[in-house]
Amino acid sequence: MDAERAAPRLRALLGHLRLQRPPAARLVAHSTSQAISPASFHPQQFQYTQDNNVLSLEQRRFYEENGFLVIRNLVSDANIERFRNEFERICRKEVKPPGLQIMRDVTIAKSEHNPNEKVITKVQDFQEDEELFRYCTLPEILKYVQCFTGPNIMAMHTMLINKPPDTGKKTSRHPLHQDLHYFPFRPSDNIVCAWTAMEHIDRNNGCLVVLPGTHKGTLKPHDYPQWEGGVNIMFHGIQDYDRSNARVHLVMEKGDTVFFHPLLIHGSGQNRTQGFRKAISCHFASANCQYIDVKGTSQENIEKEIVSLANRLYGIKGDVSMKDIWQFRARLVKGERVNL
Repeated sequence: MDAERAAPRLRALLGHLRLQRPPAARLVAHSTSQAISPASFHPQQFQYTQDNNVLSLEQRRFYEENGFLVIRNLVSDANIERFRNEFERICRKEVKPPGLQIMRDVTIAKSEHNPNEKVITKVQDFQEDEELFRYCTLPEILKYVQCFTGPNIMAMHTMLINKPPDTGKKTSRHPLHQDLHYFPFRPSDNIVCAWTAMEHIDRNNGCLVVLPGTHKGTLKPHDYPQWEGGVNIMFHGIQDYDRSNARVHLVMEKGDTVFFHPLLIHGSGQNRTQGFRKAISCHFASANCQYIDVKGTSQENIEKEIVSLANRLYGIKGDVSMKDIWQFRARLVKGERVNL
C-alpha cells in the first residue's frame, strides 16, 4: 500500500466531508431493517428485492425466503483471468494502488517471506486499482445488484480473497458472521454482497457456508472466536446463534456469483487442498442509505479496531469515525450519489 499517497487524500476528503456534507439523519444502530421512509419498500409481499424485470418470480421468492441467490456463469473467464493477473502483479509489487490493504494469514503474518501469491491471503479496498475495480462496474454484476439496491448504487467494500491451504491450525476458516457488523449505514435491506468464484469451489477448498433465512433476524454481537490456532485480523464471529439452524454449503464453478443480504449468517471452512482458493467480491449499497452512529451498540468494538487500523496505516489522528472511513472507501458506480 502506498500510504504516502493515500494519507493526504484521506485527510483532504475528511476535511471536505466535514465542511460540505450536511449531518446525516441519526438512525438507531440496532434497527437493522428500518426503512428510511415508508415508501422505501413494496407494499405487498417483497421486502428484500426491488420491482424490476431482472429476477424471475421464483428467484425473488427464493431470495426473500433464504437471503441469498446464486447466478451461474455470470462473470466471464476472460474477466476472471484479468483479475487474477492483476492480483499477481500486486503480489509482485509491480503495482501499488493507494489505500489497498494487503493481508496475510495469522500463521505466516510474521514470516520473513517476501510478498507473493503464497503469503498474501487477501487484498481489500481496491477502489483505486482500475483493473480490479472493473469488477464493481461490470454490467452483468450491476444488472443484479440493482434488484436489491435500486438504481443508485455505491460500491462500498471490495475484496479479492486468496484462501491459503490450511497449515493444520485451522486458521484458513472464517467464523460465522454477519457482514452488517462492519457497516455503519442502513437500511440493511438495501445492501447486498456480490461474491464471485474465480475457480471451482467446494467444501474441500473452503466454500461459503450460509444459514438460510437468518437475514430475517437482527444483528448479533460479534467478537474474535477463541480458537487455539489463532484468528486472522478482523475475523469477528457471532458469539451466540441457533446451532440447529440448517446450513448450506455453496459449491460454485468459476464465474458463478452469489448475491446475499448483509444479515445472512455465513462463513467458510478450512482449505484442505494444496491450492489457493480465489474469489472476488464487492458490497454494494443504495446511495439513498444513511450513515449511523454505532457508539453504544454492538458495533462499537469493530469501529475502534477499524479506526485504530486506519490511524496506523495512514497516520490519521484525531476525531475519525467508522463513517469517515467508509466515506473514503465508497465509490458511485451507477446513478446518483444521494447520501453515501
